[in-house]
Amino acid sequence: MKDRELGRTETAVNNLNPVFGVKFQVDYHFEEIQKLRFAIFDEDKCATQLYEHDFLGEFICTLGVIVSNKKLHRPLILANGKPAGKGSITVIKNTLDPAWKPFTVPLISLCNGDVDRNIKILCYDYDNDGGHDFIGEFQTTVSKMSEAQNSVEVEFDCINPKKQKKKKNYKNSGIIIVKSCKITRDYTFLDYILGGCQLMFTVSHEFAINFNPTNPFCSGVEGIAQAYSACLPHIRFYGPTNFAPIINHVACFAAQALQQEKAAQYFTLLIITDGVISDMDETRHAIVQASKLPMSIIIIGVGNADFAAMEFLDGDASVLRSNTGEEAVRDIVQFVPFRDFRNAPKETLAKSVLAELPQQVTQYFKQRNLPPNNTAPE
Repeated sequence: MKDRELGRTETAVNNLNPVFGVKFQVDYHFEEIQKLRFAIFDEDKCATQLYEHDFLGEFICTLGVIVSNKKLHRPLILANGKPAGKGSITVIKNTLDPAWKPFTVPLISLCNGDVDRNIKILCYDYDNDGGHDFIGEFQTTVSKMSEAQNSVEVEFDCINPKKQKKKKNYKNSGIIIVKSCKITRDYTFLDYILGGCQLMFTVSHEFAINFNPTNPFCSGVEGIAQAYSACLPHIRFYGPTNFAPIINHVACFAAQALQQEKAAQYFTLLIITDGVISDMDETRHAIVQASKLPMSIIIIGVGNADFAAMEFLDGDASVLRSNTGEEAVRDIVQFVPFRDFRNAPKETLAKSVLAELPQQVTQYFKQRNLPPNNTAPE
């Protein structure tokens, strides 16, 4: 029997953990086995046919299973029956007892930095057509909500003023429970640099360009340039061009920094390439694994070759995945074609090359809850 498509969700742009708002209404028949297939696709272009998009995985169950579970969390499965990396799907039955995901908001935007300032929170019932139904509201302060910590919850009556005026015995339209509210400092890139975080740069070589493997380090940019000048007359370039070995080489150093209790070191690998790459699958896997480490990769394309492979590794258009389907936990690759800056001031090239590095550094340390060195406790 051929599957019939019931509907599609909206497209979540550049989101590793999308929460889809579109709901599907299906009549439940107790006496029937109603099979449902939830398929996830990565939309690459404006096309209506699903085969034109990348299939990420699916989950198959019956409607009866969903009815008997308030929340269903299952791994995504590929067409060959194997798990789709770490991908999973959560099916939530239409509920009057929702649990919202944690979110962050700048304190200056929420209450202008005044934790005792009154703020109004409104609750709506979502509708696909955009005509969301107002449920109720309440007023509080950040100071009051911050009492919700260490398993202590704070409750607020959700009040609908119109219903409150009409009904004498009206109590509320529900209760909003705040399970946790914390104020944390959002450190900047400059905070980490001033705190003593060392940015360790490596140029793409699997051998010591100063011909001293026991001490392969160079002193600053001038040291690298001098080592290059001395090295080039004594070497000969050859193929194949493999990125994975040098990425894994730098990743070994970055992995040692995982034990740091504060933001002490961050590693950056610079790769200069003509666009040809011989180990794409291995490179994708290496980058996905490196995305878990204090590490970034900058790729500069030299020449007029087709740099489509480099654009793919950049991950700006879509999340980079390994050949097994595992997703990169963050975007750590920045690709810049040198030809676009051939007639531009050198400062323009440097700006583009380093454009994403500050954000990548702060994003990593924030995910690991690592403060800068020499920072007083909050």
